[in-house]
Amino acid sequence: MIEINIDSEYIKLDQLLKLADLASTGGHAKFLILEGLVKVNGEVETRRGRKLKPQDMVEVEGNQIKVVQ
Repeated sequence: MIEINIDSEYIKLDQLLKLADLASTGGHAKFLILEGLVKVNGEVETRRGRKLKPQDMVEVEGNQIKVVQ
């Protein structure tokens, strides 16, 4: 599991994917999200701008990311 530490109140989903090195570019992040390959807290998420807060869990192709503060 990857833990991503944020200094602000939230991080957007596409930014998180890039920060975790699961998307190489914003376009790649957009593709993963729109193809339904990204789950947030167990449910498929199709919004690139979804605001993630500490304790949210993201899953992409078997990789898990936990947002921490």
